[in-house]
Amino acid sequence: MAAQSGFKRAKRISGFLVNLVLTLICLVWLTPAFGVFVTSFRNSEDIFKTGWWTVFPHRAEVKVGEIKLPPDVDVNSVMTVEGVQATFEQLRQGIVLPDGRKLVWFGNKRTRTIEVYEKRWVGFDTNLTLENYRNVLSGQEIRFKGADGKEILRMGNNLGGAFLNSIAVAVPSTIIPILIAAFAAYAFAWMNFPGRKVFFIGVVALLVVPLQIALVPILQDYTRLNLNGTYLAIWLAHTGFGLPLAIYLLFNYISELPRETLEAAFIDGASHFTIFTQLILPLSVPALASFAIFQFLWVWNDYLVALVFLGDKTRVITSALAAMVGEKGQDWHLLTSGAFVSMILPLTVFFALQRYFVRGLLAGSVKG
Repeated sequence: MAAQSGFKRAKRISGFLVNLVLTLICLVWLTPAFGVFVTSFRNSEDIFKTGWWTVFPHRAEVKVGEIKLPPDVDVNSVMTVEGVQATFEQLRQGIVLPDGRKLVWFGNKRTRTIEVYEKRWVGFDTNLTLENYRNVLSGQEIRFKGADGKEILRMGNNLGGAFLNSIAVAVPSTIIPILIAAFAAYAFAWMNFPGRKVFFIGVVALLVVPLQIALVPILQDYTRLNLNGTYLAIWLAHTGFGLPLAIYLLFNYISELPRETLEAAFIDGASHFTIFTQLILPLSVPALASFAIFQFLWVWNDYLVALVFLGDKTRVITSALAAMVGEKGQDWHLLTSGAFVSMILPLTVFFALQRYFVRGLLAGSVKG
């Protein structure tokens, strides 16, 4: 009994430690992501002045008044303000009074103005806006204030058009290889034909070939065929690059399906096509969904292949974000909004198919 009790206690402790570590990892990953999310709704002026965490209740220095110095006070010498002596340079840096208030000189010497600040609790910041998202999604002129308070004029990056271009690239580039790979995986798993093992070894070997070495030859062929810069070109490229992994993943799953079910269908006179469409596809949904997540996320986040075969004229979301970093590197309110625009659809796809994700990853890993 003592040994069993000790085992249960050790199991509870180990479970607690595992959950604690996982929680810490999630917090470490989610905290900056949440900060970027909050920043995407803030005004440009607020971003330059305060951190994203200031949108939540916190203690901050709040301006409670101003002190105008009389004309007879010499600002070039030591001044007495609120019973404290200080120079202009000291007031520019800010001095703290015995009662906790802080005096800060405003502007240059000619203003003769000192601002008074006091530590107070500040509630939730309600100065949030959707204007940042409207600006990045449009290709029109946008105006906002920079760190120095001056108005800045920019052209929007038309992320809305880039978003639609990415959908036009990612959806066919996910569906086409899944369909082809499902047919191929079924053939490798359940059909006998000459050279089956050789072809399958070739598919597995292609998994270790870097796609970068194929870009230039494919680009030359596309140029001869006048396909470069078209959606068809990038659909075919992503299909070719994604097929080896898709065939291997689906083969592991399909080959482990119950043989008795397929043999019964063959006895009843079903053809290979009927078995594939009526039995294999419904039973292979976990593996298909798992690969769909991989392929869609890879195509959606792809920059190199899209840049090579589509060019900068037809921008996808990754190309548009890269252009924003180069053109608007200091405009954090636009960059963060653009980042979350690019994340909306991938997150939706992942959460919609996540229940199949683990089942698809474990496809064929357990033999019974």
